[in-house]
Amino acid sequence: MDTIDRLLEGIPIPRVVQVKQKFERPVIVDLKKEFLNQIEAKNLFSRLRKGMKVAITVGSRGISNQPFLVKLLIEELKKVGTVPFVIPAMGSHGGATAEGQRSMLEEMGFTEDYLGVPIKATMETVQIGTSSNGLPVYIDRYASEADGIILVNRIKPHVSFRGPFESGLMKMITIGLGKQKGADICHELGFGKMAENIPAIGKVVLSSGRILFGIGLIENAYHETCRIIPLFPEEIETTEPLLLEEARRLCPRLLFDSLDVLIIDEIGKDISGTGFDTNVVGRYHTPFISGGPKITRIAVLDVTDASHGNANGLGIVDFSTLRAYKKFKFDQTYPNSLTSTVPMSAKIPIILKNDRQAMQAAIKTCNILDKTAVRFVRIKNTNSLESILVSTTLLEEVRKNPSLEVVGEPFEMKFDEEGNVL
Repeated sequence: MDTIDRLLEGIPIPRVVQVKQKFERPVIVDLKKEFLNQIEAKNLFSRLRKGMKVAITVGSRGISNQPFLVKLLIEELKKVGTVPFVIPAMGSHGGATAEGQRSMLEEMGFTEDYLGVPIKATMETVQIGTSSNGLPVYIDRYASEADGIILVNRIKPHVSFRGPFESGLMKMITIGLGKQKGADICHELGFGKMAENIPAIGKVVLSSGRILFGIGLIENAYHETCRIIPLFPEEIETTEPLLLEEARRLCPRLLFDSLDVLIIDEIGKDISGTGFDTNVVGRYHTPFISGGPKITRIAVLDVTDASHGNANGLGIVDFSTLRAYKKFKFDQTYPNSLTSTVPMSAKIPIILKNDRQAMQAAIKTCNILDKTAVRFVRIKNTNSLESILVSTTLLEEVRKNPSLEVVGEPFEMKFDEEGNVL
């Protein structure tokens, strides 16, 4: 038994119970019908003409129903005689390589066979102007060669800053279409300038006449599509901030004000740009954002396979496992920090040999005298918050909250021979 084993051996892991969190749940039942209705009501294709080459942007996030909706969009574009194709619009993600970005799209279901159109991936950009605050404005080379660009993205709060435009259509224009070069320029002065830089650069692209329209998607707390909002370019600047506030209200969250320990089973680039939604856990890597629960210690147990070794976000938490560490690929993770100028999120936390020790280390260091009284929650990831595990020490609080419901009986978490949770 080594020193770490001896230090953690006697730390008790609490009994837990499954708890259902209840959130507001608007949802689109018939996605195809709603999508086609929105196109018709908006007369969205009024600015298209036969033979136009149209670039459709797709980002790196796992957005619900996005492959289906993009495929549906492509089918409708073909019916009116345009020639659509898809481009990755994801800044420096995918290791800041064309091959990596194409691979990320394929992993999310955006294959050429499924979509029925080419995926044109490049990191080459073309400068099309200069922003009002002096920043060069770049867009993807293939997009620049198209007759028009269609934006498709989810609108949601960002994990690193606050502003009228966070994650959404304007950010996709600025950072997604700008590829690594554009993302680098936008981030150069840090996240303190992002609320200014995103619209400053985005307005240049919008005024260029290259954007045909955007389709904003909003999800509820259950990761279900609840709104599809087509916007012409001249509407994006005034309408997107209102949609952001709607999205913020519908976001999932932990319904506890404070915890001693939070265990996150998995993080990954497919879940959030920072591996996990920092808004959910109240743990941030920049000083330009705040809010959320107060959590003393956070441990992450794994990195998703779909993240391709991008372990961005591990540096924000306190503990992780050898399993997660072995998936950490520098060439996939570091481009994000070098581009965003935020090294903290790509650092390596204290690494423990298995899940049990990661949990025990978090409990040992959470600064409470009676470790059996630990306020402990375990979640799958920050996109899956309907069903969570909470320690029995939180049962009284759970029963007082009408948005929380106990499901089943308390139980001991089980671990395999390697010490990893079953």
